[in-house]
Amino acid sequence: MKLLRIPSLRVKVEENKLDKKICQYLKINPKELIHCKIVRCSLDARNKSQLYFVYVIDVSLRNEEVVLKRVKKAPKETYQLPNYGEKLLNHRPVIIGFGPSGMFAGLLLSQMGFRPIIFERGDEVSRRKEAVKHFWENGQLNVESNIQFGEGGAGTFSDGKLTTRIKDIRIQYILKTFVDHGAKSNILTDYNPHIGTDYLVDVVKNIRETIIDNGGEIHFNAKLQDIIADNDKIKKIKINDKVVEVDDVILAIGNSSRDTFKMLYEKGVEIKQKPFAVGFRIEHPQIMINKAQYGKKYWNYPKLGAAEYKLTYHATNGKSVYTFCMCPGGVVVPSTNEYNTVVVNGMSEYKRDKENANSALVCTVNHKDFKSDHPLGGMYFQQDLERKAFILGGSNYDAPVQLVRDFIDNVPTTKLGRVKPSYTIGYKLCHLNTLFDEKITKALKEGIIAMGQKLRGFSYDEAILTGVETRTSSPIRILRDKETLESANIKGIYPSGEGAGYSGGITSSAIDGLKVAEKIINKYKL
Repeated sequence: MKLLRIPSLRVKVEENKLDKKICQYLKINPKELIHCKIVRCSLDARNKSQLYFVYVIDVSLRNEEVVLKRVKKAPKETYQLPNYGEKLLNHRPVIIGFGPSGMFAGLLLSQMGFRPIIFERGDEVSRRKEAVKHFWENGQLNVESNIQFGEGGAGTFSDGKLTTRIKDIRIQYILKTFVDHGAKSNILTDYNPHIGTDYLVDVVKNIRETIIDNGGEIHFNAKLQDIIADNDKIKKIKINDKVVEVDDVILAIGNSSRDTFKMLYEKGVEIKQKPFAVGFRIEHPQIMINKAQYGKKYWNYPKLGAAEYKLTYHATNGKSVYTFCMCPGGVVVPSTNEYNTVVVNGMSEYKRDKENANSALVCTVNHKDFKSDHPLGGMYFQQDLERKAFILGGSNYDAPVQLVRDFIDNVPTTKLGRVKPSYTIGYKLCHLNTLFDEKITKALKEGIIAMGQKLRGFSYDEAILTGVETRTSSPIRILRDKETLESANIKGIYPSGEGAGYSGGITSSAIDGLKVAEKIINKYKL
């Protein structure tokens, strides 16, 4: 029996009888419909007087011939496990880092019988959660286990957004893995899926247990200190002063591992600086965003949940400004991993039911902004901004905050309005115009005004900016061979994921982890 695909079925958000709409679309008797499966669901909110869900649906019918002119056979979308290679395996593959890239590389390798050894500098997720909570409540930072370092990576504390622009067969494998390990099944069909930080903590732990059940090892509080190569081939690594012999090492180190970036550069691994983006978190009342996106009729319609947005603007000085990592019904969270620096990020739980909406509002930066062509120039630029934000915040990791109106008018903020900062440690009202240079500041101001014309209320006077957002993506790229995915100059090292400069976000990092794991599997026989 064939599965047939309906590529676009528009259904009013008030309507509940999907089967009936399918039969109307296909012009068939309801008795002809055997089964239907939602492949994807998105929202069309262009006309605020009538919102629609838009479905991609696979169906099976008793009499397929009558509809074949209207729909086509559903494509096969199943990830195929990689083939084994021919070389003998001397040492088990090693993975550095247990964020999305390292996690999915480890999961696939363990599935295929390779029993990977994983080293993560931070703590396992339950203890890591306590360290993060302690920092958010008391301002006492653990520099090795925090929102950046530890089991699950930085994405564990950022809502678990799974959106990506990449079209890749591996995505279904990734989403199904998350569901099999505790995520809600709606991520398989939602257009902008998210797991929620409250669920993701347990999902990550469950994936770890599967890897261990498959014969893998995971060592926490285990920091990579050194790599030892001979004849341009990795031979050994040093973890917590212990030397480990290796043949294949996946570097899934995340975008905040500055000490590791420095070590790799000093060891001669080919690295180049990479553009990224910096800015603030912008917070609005979630009700305001709902009304702007859904209209008066639907702003409080339970079926729709908290509204999202995604905005872009090209500034007159050539800079690109955009919103990123939007957290409906979420909070702004302290996200540094270094003493005397302030970094912010956004986080939502599954229900997305907090009072404020927030997103990163950022401007692209490159070597001209870094004022350096050094491979680590972008990293030092990041670090400098984070130290300036710490000074602006006063002390104890309080964040610098300013009203949107005051930022645009170039005056310090002395009093807040309707929107209260959700940043948990504390905040200080200040003058964020002093944080960036004139070119970046000008672009951000233009962006806010222009985005307010696209999304009603975005440039709301009493919306607030919290600084500083710098960890949008890695400031470096570890160069690798396009075919083998190994380091461009040291064989056996596989740079992977966001920290290596090859992805941005949970899903694309997981995809990259799978790709490098496949290369290792293709090389060896068991």
